[in-house]
Amino acid sequence: MIILRRLRKPSKTVTLIYDATAAQFSSQTANSAPSSAKFDDLINAAGRRGDFAAVRDLLSQRLNVGCLNTSNTFKFIASGTASLDDLLHNLAALDDWFARKHAHDALVAQLARLHRAAEALRVAVTMAKRSYGATPMTFDPIINALAKRKEMDAAWRAIDAMRACGVRPSPAAYNYILTGYCFVGDVASAADTLEKMEAEGMEAVAERYDALVLGACRAGRVEVALAVVRRAVESGVRALFSTYTHIIGEMMRRGYYEQAAEFVRIFAGKNEKLDAEIYGYLVRRLKYKRRIAEAKSVAEEMGQRGLPVTDLSIECT
Repeated sequence: MIILRRLRKPSKTVTLIYDATAAQFSSQTANSAPSSAKFDDLINAAGRRGDFAAVRDLLSQRLNVGCLNTSNTFKFIASGTASLDDLLHNLAALDDWFARKHAHDALVAQLARLHRAAEALRVAVTMAKRSYGATPMTFDPIINALAKRKEMDAAWRAIDAMRACGVRPSPAAYNYILTGYCFVGDVASAADTLEKMEAEGMEAVAERYDALVLGACRAGRVEVALAVVRRAVESGVRALFSTYTHIIGEMMRRGYYEQAAEFVRIFAGKNEKLDAEIYGYLVRRLKYKRRIAEAKSVAEEMGQRGLPVTDLSIECT
């Protein structure tokens, strides 16, 4: 209790900060009104000094004037000299529930960006255990950072930690993992992830099919990628532009020029804007490969279909 009373005592440092900036923050002009950037500067200055009581009071003050936390709010922890435990003690002392939740969420996201996933997960789990308002979005930055670094086992452990805290993983969390597998060409693990998502009752969306197609192409399994696209179309899911470009790009890399053109023809006809983008991409890739005759033929086909011919396509006609 003595510790909590000390934490709740206003910081002398922050009082001086308020006095020094009172005129600036009280003015209503566009140049001197309170802003998230100004609060970030004050918070990071206090954090670098180790004055976490000032950090706490500034976090509370900024929300009172409508300035939400940003990706720069806890930038001072990047130096590695800040005591995370001391900071957490002060964040726990925030009186306003929303200010406390928002501050913890911002801290988790910053730690995840700094590749300090273990510490970020500890903060997120603490939020859940102390009822600070942990949600799937609290954990998402951790899983995203781990998946981008291809630390897939750690990403699954984060998913398990969420469940242990009573937080149901979001579709975004699974998508991060799915994309991570696809980037390394691990089609089997990607397919298993998709099955887990379906078991959770998560509706299939274009981004998931896109990730699977990318994974199949990276693994050199063009036939699998084609099957995934067909499944998406038959399921009524409109494939993304990037989904088509993954396949076209892989076919071009392997020298399957005629097959790439036939692929575009087969899936064209459902959306004129998308058709124009896909045909245009095909023309550009053919030109890059110096397949000028094929590029001219595709550009002519665009005209016959009534599609707008891009500047790059015109050069081939």
